[in-house]
Amino acid sequence: MSSRDGRLGVGIIGAGRVGPVLGAALAGAGHALVGISATTDDERDRAEAMLPGVPVLDVQAIVERSELVIIAVPDSQLAALVEGLAALAAWQPGQLVLHTAARFGTAVLDPARVAGAIPLAVHPALAFTGTSVDLARLRDSWCAVSAPTPVLPIAQALVVEMGAEPVVIAEDDRAAYADAVDAASQFSTAVVAQSLDALRSIGVDEPARVLGGLVRSAVENALQQAAVATIDITRLGVAESAAGDDPATGASRGDR
Repeated sequence: MSSRDGRLGVGIIGAGRVGPVLGAALAGAGHALVGISATTDDERDRAEAMLPGVPVLDVQAIVERSELVIIAVPDSQLAALVEGLAALAAWQPGQLVLHTAARFGTAVLDPARVAGAIPLAVHPALAFTGTSVDLARLRDSWCAVSAPTPVLPIAQALVVEMGAEPVVIAEDDRAAYADAVDAASQFSTAVVAQSLDALRSIGVDEPARVLGGLVRSAVENALQQAAVATIDITRLGVAESAAGDDPATGASRGDR
């Protein structure tokens, strides 16, 4: 810990839509941001917009300087990244290592755990934009939390500090959880896009404004009713996508 009041030095690996937002949320709770990694111009611009003054560093430097490392990268990159840093002996005893992928629990962080790091899996159930809008939305969101029992309260406390609510998901249930949030995100995105196109085709100039109230109220009604009917989304033209590589949404993958 970086000070007596329990504040942490936080490093963020990944400047897609998720990492900078979580960094800003933790900075708002009083934690110190030591650096963020960014590999493209878009990522550097996003990091500067969301985390002004936070240095852009290489991944190994971030791990070396941080007490809490947030790994917000696409699912397909997560395991290799953790293993590669382990091969460099970068992970430190007592260091908190948190990934944001929906599909994985803490097992994917085993190479860091072997080195003495504390593994945490925290997935915000939110479709991220990568902008400050997400900070307000995060306060109305829930995060799936998985961690070894002794350190589960740490993961839950970090979620609360970010403004969200934690829900504990067992390690063995992470894949089912990911399928559920994938289906909700992909289905709603595809159906709304289809409806917007239909309105445009008949000359409606601002279809998003026309549908906005309807979509929001329909979703709220469905959530309140807690409908149990199963919908086969493949019959509605929503293609199944590969885990970690869907560029359309930020809801169920580690980051973009």
